[in-house]
Amino acid sequence: MASYSPSSDQKSDTLDAGNVEDFKVHVFQSSSELLEKLHEKWSKVEKQPYPAMYSSTYGGIILDPALMVIPIDDHMVHRGHGVFDTAIILNGFIYELDVHLNRFLRSASKAKISSPFPRSTLRSILVQLAAASQIKKGTLRYWLSAGPGNFLLTPAESSTPAFYAVVIDENFSQCKEGVKVITSAIPMKSPDFATMKNVNYLPNVLSKLEAEEKGAFASIWVDEEGYIAEGPNVNVAFITHDKELVVPFFDKILSGCTVLRLLELAPKLVEQGRLKGVKTTNLTVEEAKSSAEMMFVGSTLPVLPIIAWDEQPIGDGKVGELTMALSDLVWEDMVAGPTGTQRIAVPYI
Repeated sequence: MASYSPSSDQKSDTLDAGNVEDFKVHVFQSSSELLEKLHEKWSKVEKQPYPAMYSSTYGGIILDPALMVIPIDDHMVHRGHGVFDTAIILNGFIYELDVHLNRFLRSASKAKISSPFPRSTLRSILVQLAAASQIKKGTLRYWLSAGPGNFLLTPAESSTPAFYAVVIDENFSQCKEGVKVITSAIPMKSPDFATMKNVNYLPNVLSKLEAEEKGAFASIWVDEEGYIAEGPNVNVAFITHDKELVVPFFDKILSGCTVLRLLELAPKLVEQGRLKGVKTTNLTVEEAKSSAEMMFVGSTLPVLPIIAWDEQPIGDGKVGELTMALSDLVWEDMVAGPTGTQRIAVPYI
């Protein structure tokens, strides 16, 4: 494991392994002293990556990054008892917020977390948060937690579930370059947990790290029956040599909002005669690797071409024409899709 060496101005606050008996932990005597320290930290950041946060424990929107914190006894922090979801903000519109919010509440129900607000209020908070952030392009991430109150496995009877949300200033664009993937050796989540967007993402993190360590972009999970599942935080789709769009069944994996929208939009290519069909089905590794084209599908991609898997080229090893045609469909929907349903205008002040 790599060691950490503090800079000279940090040594007074950092444990020196050779002089443990001389080390004294600083005790903050007041909230103002701590806040000053936090502001000092954030003053060194050139561009604020999190322009706005909402916290139900605070009861409002926070614009000061030094105050964007979650209680240490929140059960999402110390027990992983929480769910989350993400929507994107593009050109001043929130894309597919309602679809994501519906999935969010389904996940919360599975996790036995009740919302402190009705759905309409959650939606309103997220729209107002996006407006307060002044961000025209980024991501909107939000969580429901069992809430703070104790350090036991289950929350205290008096605990109130908590809702948090943050706007992330994030630049993204339509992906046009192909990437390489590997088969993951990390065990995938059981269906009960994989179909719920919960905060336990350690398998996902390890799967992604595993790929990066081998020079690949990400890993592909294969289930215990040998069928293709998903990527670490994205769905996967294929184009067969018969020009069919094929997506794995969602019974053991997360039903991604973007891939579901892709399945709705793809018939346009069937009408144009470019695709012969669209279906969800089980695919074996052999079938998947022998496909003509392959892609990841996710919110900020929205479609990412895959050109090699376990060092084996997919198709001709180049970005597929139909992959990019599908990407164009989703990107156009993100940029100019129906307002009020697919896209919600952010009421910036």
